Amino acid sequence: MHVYLATGLIAAATHMLDKSIGSIPMVGDSAAIRGVKGAYIVLYQQVRVHMLLFHGIFITRIAVPAYLMLGYWFLLQILGGLPALARESGGVAFWAHAGGFVSGMVLVLLFRNPELIRRRLAYNLPG
Repeated sequence: MHVYLATGLIAAATHMLDKSIGSIPMVGDSAAIRGVKGAYIVLYQQVRVHMLLFHGIFITRIAVPAYLMLGYWFLLQILGGLPALARESGGVAFWAHAGGFVSGMVLVLLFRNPELIRRRLAYNLPG
């Protein structure tokens, strides 16, 4: 819960630093959710996530490590935010999403509980 709230606030601050937005208001919690994704990539980078690939009328499911999927998503946020730097525009708050994601990666390291991590690792050990 701490990471969610803190990343939401940091994402809002990141959004305010974006000069291209002018006085366009920000509504929603999507950037805080991206903060949770940032925390996830730090804690569970090797966990495999399932993706659907659409090939015309065929649909395929593949599993990739979380760091690949979330890294790809982060790259899309950066690339989506670059054109917005040149003009004032509404729509998606790409820089708030990126700020939430990065702050989640950092804050999870500050808020982590070593005892919970130790128990989680001991629970998952084979044997």
